[in-house]
Amino acid sequence: MVEAVKELQELNIGKVKINEPLAHHTTIKIGGPADIFIEPSSVENLQKVMEVIRNHHLNWRAIGRGSNLLVSDKGIEGVVLKLGNGIDSLEINGTEITVGGGHSLVSLSTLISKKGLSGLEFASGIPGSVGGAVYMNAGAHGSDISKVLTKAHILFLDGSMEWLSNEELEFSYRTSILQNKRPGIVVEAVFQLEAGEKNSIVAQMQKNKDYRKETQPWNFPCAGSIFRNPLPNYAGKLIEVAGLKGFSIGGAKISEMHGNFIVNAGNATAGDVLALIQHVKDTIYHLYQIKMETEVEIIGRK
Repeated sequence: MVEAVKELQELNIGKVKINEPLAHHTTIKIGGPADIFIEPSSVENLQKVMEVIRNHHLNWRAIGRGSNLLVSDKGIEGVVLKLGNGIDSLEINGTEITVGGGHSLVSLSTLISKKGLSGLEFASGIPGSVGGAVYMNAGAHGSDISKVLTKAHILFLDGSMEWLSNEELEFSYRTSILQNKRPGIVVEAVFQLEAGEKNSIVAQMQKNKDYRKETQPWNFPCAGSIFRNPLPNYAGKLIEVAGLKGFSIGGAKISEMHGNFIVNAGNATAGDVLALIQHVKDTIYHLYQIKMETEVEIIGRK
C-alpha cells in the first residue's frame, strides 16, 4: 500500500489523500475513511490510476457526488476514485450530447433545458453525477437514464475502454450491467434528446424541482430513496401506513416528509442507518409479508 501511494503521488494525477473520511463525500454525511482517496484530473490520469491499482492488486471503488451511497463506519479498503472536475466535459451536437461521467446531472439537465433540449427533465432534482446515474439507471417522474442514453464509454480494471450500447448495458429498474456483471467506470455518456420549446421544458423542470422540495427532506443530509418500490406497492406509502415516519435509531431517522427517506438528524452512524433499515424490513414483512430491498448502495468494510 505504501509503495502504491508513493507511486500515485509521483504520477501527479490529481488529488491523492490517505485515510480520507468519506463522510465528507457522501450526501448523507456518513462514512469512515478510504485507505487511498483519489480525484483524477483527467480521463488519462484515471487510466494511470487504474494501472497502479491493477499492478498492486488493490481493491477499488468509483464514486461521483456521493448520493445513493451508505458507506460503512469502518470505511473502504483500497482505493476510492471520485470523478468530478476534469472528467466533466460537455459537447452538444444538435440533439445529441456527449458528457463526461463526472458532470453533475442537475447542472446538465438545467443547462440543456435552456438550449431547448428535452429528455432530461426527470433528472432536474437527482443529486448525482452522470456516471453514477448511468451506473444505477437513475430515474424519477416516470422516466430514467435508459430512455435517453445511446451509449456509454466504460473504463474497465484491465485498462481497456469500450463503448457499450444501451442494450449492452442491460438496464433494468435502478440497475445496469456495471454493478455486478461487468464492473467499470463511466467516463462518458451519449444522450439522444429531442428539440422542444424552451419555456415549456424549463417550466416542467421547475415543476419537478418544486415537487421534490415539497415532498422530500433535502434540508437534512440523506442518501435519496432507501428502498426499491416493491411494485405495485410503493415503499414510502408502505412505511407511512406502517406508522414508521419519524421513527429513529441513534442519529438516523425516517423522514416525516417521505417514508422512503432516512435522514442524518445529527451525528448518525452507518450502524444507526443499517439498524433502521432492518427495522423497516422486519416491520413491513410482519405486517404485509412484503420483502423490502434496498435501493441505496451499501458499501465498505463489514
